[in-house]
Amino acid sequence: MQEKKTRVTAASTAVGLNVHKGKSKIARYNIACTNPVTIDGEDLEDVKIFTYLGSIIDEHGGSDADVKAWIGNARAVYLQLRNVWNSKQLSTNTKVRIFNTNVKKVLLYGAKTWRTTKAIIQEIQVLINNCLCKILQIRWPDTINNNLLLERTNQIPSEEEIRKKRWEWIGHTLRKAPNCVTRQALTWNPQGQGKEED
Repeated sequence: MQEKKTRVTAASTAVGLNVHKGKSKIARYNIACTNPVTIDGEDLEDVKIFTYLGSIIDEHGGSDADVKAWIGNARAVYLQLRNVWNSKQLSTNTKVRIFNTNVKKVLLYGAKTWRTTKAIIQEIQVLINNCLCKILQIRWPDTINNNLLLERTNQIPSEEEIRKKRWEWIGHTLRKAPNCVTRQALTWNPQGQGKEED
């Protein structure tokens, strides 16, 4: 790790950038080595979780914490727009379009890189269905079939939407030059030893 950090620091310095000691953190994922990593003799802080470009990255490499954070953010956006959903002047189509451009965009931000399990897909779909039912003013004990709800609001299932976003991202990445870091990341195979299992 120290060698990699040294190379990053050297490459940064070569183009006029400085590595900030206070902002630099170390997150170890599947690595047995726990030696401290230093910059100019100062140890960098080891962290279990950190946020990078709006996405939460944890020591397990999963996206569950990130998905839960985006679900919370989307719920907050939905609640901030309560006056829109309760408005009698706006048509249902307009409300659904506002939902798509505000709530759904926040909810599915970064979905192209999420690890999608059935539980994650279900959590996302439940939030979408709850919001759409409230927009359509379908309250308990009234019910509506999920497929009918999606059809009435011209939506596709969240699993399909995430898959579509993922394929768009992969296509975008594959069109990049072979020497581009983004393209190389698809086939990157880190060398070294992983954690030894007990």
